[in-house]
Amino acid sequence: MNIRTQIIDQFNQVAQEQDRQLPPITDEMSLLESGLDSLCFAILVARLEDSLGMDPFTSDDAVFPVTFGEFVKSYENAAK
Repeated sequence: MNIRTQIIDQFNQVAQEQDRQLPPITDEMSLLESGLDSLCFAILVARLEDSLGMDPFTSDDAVFPVTFGEFVKSYENAAK
């Protein structure tokens, strides 16, 4: 399973578990308007670290994403 698919799966799973309603997931979707709160993102990043073996937001040169597309790119770039 590729990184994007794993991220989408985790977005949906966390939203369901936390009783959140997600808008359609597109690369342009603003993370602030995703329906997920800070707890949801903490769970999401922790699960992605477990499944992907990385957290791209802990490095000194980390850039925090604004959109879903940037979020995915953070993981894809960290995997290189």
